Amino acid sequence: TRSFLKIQDGCNYNCSFCTIPLARGHSRSDNILNTLKEAEKIASTETREIVLTGVNIGDFGLEHGESFLELIQALDEIQNIDRYRISSIEPNLLSDDIINFTLRSNKFLPHFHIPLQSGSNKILKSMRRRYRIELYAKRISKIKMLYPNACIGVDVIVGFPGETEVEFNKTVDFLQKLDISYLHVFSYSKRSNTHSSSMSNIVSKFEISKRSKILHQLSLDKSKLFYENNLGSIKKVLIESCDGNLISGYSENYIPIKIEGSE
Repeated sequence: TRSFLKIQDGCNYNCSFCTIPLARGHSRSDNILNTLKEAEKIASTETREIVLTGVNIGDFGLEHGESFLELIQALDEIQNIDRYRISSIEPNLLSDDIINFTLRSNKFLPHFHIPLQSGSNKILKSMRRRYRIELYAKRISKIKMLYPNACIGVDVIVGFPGETEVEFNKTVDFLQKLDISYLHVFSYSKRSNTHSSSMSNIVSKFEISKRSKILHQLSLDKSKLFYENNLGSIKKVLIESCDGNLISGYSENYIPIKIEGSE
């Protein structure tokens, strides 16, 4: 009932911790016409939801003079697909136009996964990220203004070289204030052929583990509050699996749901 459609690969960014440009090469994608043909193949099956994936999907269409916004507008017109979900998109590429379109579309779901990596501008600069926390907060505010029950997931890296306790606490404070739904927490690990591998001020494994536990607990707290805020509401659920007398799937805003029933 749910399928993944890879629309892009590679990355033109040069984040200091990442080996993807070395492993996957430069950002590239097919054109909109051919991508639509792939989506139509999926639409001809029993699949009801397509998840758009890639390494940096916001850069879709660069070499063809096309854009990610134009792609999702075209996908929205395909018949026999009820739902589209965007897997992950960089905050600097998540434009107001993309937010406006997805949240007003009948098919694109109110679920965003937006990498943050750090709530400290000092660390973001050291990571060579292409945004600052002010832009990130603006994106979250825009989404929640248009759709208060939108689900927003966040990637965070703990223990990046130079992340002092002060800088880590900035991340915690920033995340606590954001109206988000869950976190994906990653522990920094040294990778050869990356700029960060030669940095000093290494954070100890013990400290990384401690900070990771703090953010995992924050994620649980955020998820619990998000679910509680949706209690009593009616959602459309795409059933994905059956386990005994329970069928399960996700609501449009990515809440896992179990319902009594059989296959």
